[in-house]
Amino acid sequence: MNGAGRSSSRRSPVLLTHSYYLRYDPKQWRKMKPYAPLSTLIAAALLRERQQGFAFFDPMLSEGVDEYREVLRATRPRVVAILEDNFNFLTKMCTTRMREAAFEMIAAAKSSGARVVVNGSDPTDQMAAYLEVGADAIILGEAEATLLDITSRWARDRDTDLFAIPGLAIAATGTLSKVHRTRPRAASVDLDALPFPAWDLIDVEQYRVAWTAAHGKLSWNLCTSRGCPFGCNWCAKPVFGRRYTQRSPANVAEELARLTRAVGPDHVWFADDIFGLTPRWIEAFADEVQQRNAATPFSMQSRADLMTEGAVRALAAARCEEVWLGVESGSQLVLDAMEKGISLEDVRNATGRLKEHGIRACWFVQLGYPGEDWEQVMETRDLIRDARPDDIGVSVAYPLPGTPFYERVRAELRGKVNWSDSDDLAMLFRGAYTTDFYREIRDVLHAEVNAWNGGGALPQRELEARWDALETREHANRSLPLPVRRAAAGA
Repeated sequence: MNGAGRSSSRRSPVLLTHSYYLRYDPKQWRKMKPYAPLSTLIAAALLRERQQGFAFFDPMLSEGVDEYREVLRATRPRVVAILEDNFNFLTKMCTTRMREAAFEMIAAAKSSGARVVVNGSDPTDQMAAYLEVGADAIILGEAEATLLDITSRWARDRDTDLFAIPGLAIAATGTLSKVHRTRPRAASVDLDALPFPAWDLIDVEQYRVAWTAAHGKLSWNLCTSRGCPFGCNWCAKPVFGRRYTQRSPANVAEELARLTRAVGPDHVWFADDIFGLTPRWIEAFADEVQQRNAATPFSMQSRADLMTEGAVRALAAARCEEVWLGVESGSQLVLDAMEKGISLEDVRNATGRLKEHGIRACWFVQLGYPGEDWEQVMETRDLIRDARPDDIGVSVAYPLPGTPFYERVRAELRGKVNWSDSDDLAMLFRGAYTTDFYREIRDVLHAEVNAWNGGGALPQRELEARWDALETREHANRSLPLPVRRAAAGA
């Protein structure tokens, strides 16, 4: 069936799934870059390894939740496990549309008589809400060991005492509005011990058709690590935290070799928050991949201060073709307020080194962080003009629970606290400018990059005219008076 992995009409002990429907996010549907649910597939491989029976449903390219309901009726599971792909940055955005899909899935599962367990960034942030709509338990942190524990216990006794299972959030006795956390479960330290993802559960050809129609090639996802050791104060880490656990270069290279045989992608996206971390690891990875004849062009994410000459040389040897850097701003004032831990010189050096080695240098840019004014917006524009990244992704500051940034602006949040989808770009707190004005700035920043990268580039005089028009109107589009904002920024 469309969008589903392997399932059967027999009753299944467990239905394993996630709740990310690409079709429910118009921007991502237009971009058409679907990635298989990596975390969910690793959990599936572990269930199989432990000989726990299950069915699988992949919503990524599905028509919608009605298709999931059909799978529920066909498989009649005793347990439904909705495990998000915690390596997919889109799930970390916690958009309301995907939350609604998860709630629909939970309600349908409960109506069918199944027990329900969920895991992911949004369930961790909104525990009471997920329990109130019917989830029996929320897995906190990594899913694999806790999933095995709870499904094996439920197989023996559907009414087992969940308070005895570590690593869960459950409703406190007698109420759904209060949450009880069971004792913590230790995080995985040996990621090499985990099985490779169960790619055979995915309709690979459906992904291949979608990718090649939109981009002329198939990209697939891998991950070499969990967590991020850095302390940017706006970055949420609800699942893996600030630790950094890394697989061995040989283990990752073996997965890539097997993926090459099983799926045959033209490109790989390494979904790590930080890929490689050190030149030594990247060099070893390049050697291991070459020994297996499995080198594949890839993209990854990192930080400007990690792009040393040795690291960039090793990335080129490993066949990296694109690096996305969290640059965020062209203002050192804003970077320091974010506790980003990088300098503008780091950004220029990293971008130049990557280009010298034939690797595309791409930036994530964030507008609207407290302390940013028109002067800082201009500094971001000027840095883009000076360093000339190959591509940029532009967002606005997005306060997520569990971050110091969220606590700083929490009192300003009114009503809407999450984006509806990834193209929302709404200011959820009282920033310098209105949402619509930031959207205009975003569009002109993209036009700047297109000016030297093609893609319908505007003449320089037209770009200047657009910036002049924005500057003329910036005072009228303020949402926070200038003197108050400057005082707050200096506090």
